[in-house]
Amino acid sequence: MKKALNIKFMKLAIKEARKNIKTMDGGPFGACIVKNGRILAVARNTVLKSDATSHAEINAIRQASRKIKNFDLSGCIIYSTTEPCPMCFSAIHWAKIGMVIYGTTISDAKKIGFNELSISCRDMKKEGSSRVKLSPGVLRKECVRLLRDWGVLENKVLY
Repeated sequence: MKKALNIKFMKLAIKEARKNIKTMDGGPFGACIVKNGRILAVARNTVLKSDATSHAEINAIRQASRKIKNFDLSGCIIYSTTEPCPMCFSAIHWAKIGMVIYGTTISDAKKIGFNELSISCRDMKKEGSSRVKLSPGVLRKECVRLLRDWGVLENKVLY
């Protein structure tokens, strides 16, 4: 049952990220925050529409916090199409989200031209003594396809 939930929520994040292939509001990144099987937020990257902090995970954290009227997202899981960058991992840690489930890696995003810092969540977790659990590679093929679909776009903006 748990695996089925991973797939269901990751598919929501992927579907949300795909919207940017048409809208070009940001890169091909999506996130979904869930608590006790209840969806609190589904968001995508909106950097090109808003500001540099508007990554999918940050947007999802903002939505979820507004929804429950609290910064503390203890007991939540965040599903992200790509491994969170250092900014997003820090926000996840500070929001007290218990687990990050992601598809592709920071390295995968870097390969298609994104200006990623080469600091993995695993390294951030270790160096910062974070309790956030990590579960990589969920629906990896679908998330790689999302990055590839973005990579072939002629009108994309890399940041």
